[in-house]
Amino acid sequence: MFEGTNLKEVLSLANTGNETATYSISFVQRRMNEDGSFTVIETADEDAPFADPYLRIYPRQVTLEPKEGQSIVLQVKRTGTMPEGEYRSHIYFRSENDYVPLGKEAKDTLKTVSVKLIPVFGISIPIIIRVGNTSATTTLNDLSLDLKNKKNELTFTINREGNASVYGDLKVEYIQQNKKPIEIGEISGVAVYTNIKKRKMAIQLNAQDVNLSKGKLKISYIGRGDKEVIAEAEINL
Repeated sequence: MFEGTNLKEVLSLANTGNETATYSISFVQRRMNEDGSFTVIETADEDAPFADPYLRIYPRQVTLEPKEGQSIVLQVKRTGTMPEGEYRSHIYFRSENDYVPLGKEAKDTLKTVSVKLIPVFGISIPIIIRVGNTSATTTLNDLSLDLKNKKNELTFTINREGNASVYGDLKVEYIQQNKKPIEIGEISGVAVYTNIKKRKMAIQLNAQDVNLSKGKLKISYIGRGDKEVIAEAEINL
């Protein structure tokens, strides 16, 4: 996250394997869907411009011996003409070891079609630049508890308004009158980016020591940095 006067971040890349590996570092563009999945895109959404035109990475490729690490520097190139709002791209780390084009060893006959799949290992991290006044308001609604076949799944919707993303942890507590709340569900690191207004969620509840036929459930969305409650809601059982 780059905001205010923060212009540089350092990431640590480590080769935890037993062989020398080469990694390429680049940017990719992805759109978050309402179910939390991502779609690769080439054109930015109106409310979610790309961040990579204003970012610099160095180095862009590294070769590391086993158990060796290296720092990757990410720097913002702010300009005076950047419109107010939030910019986002994903930095992508990809292992180049033993990579061949997908389907290179394909064989096509009248009877069978076979393709040898070569995995390409990589990880992407969202990079966000905030310019000017950015803020968001968040609410939780559409709470529903599914107890069929002992599924014990709480579904709900995170709603976001404003020109900033929200990011935090979800916690579900079981509450009975005059008793201490019991935490029965959690999900860490849940984001809702600026290209969507809502995200549909489901949490599997650990109901081993509670009776979900009475009392109520309280769900809290808690900010990762300041631990502030972003939003909360309750459902009576």
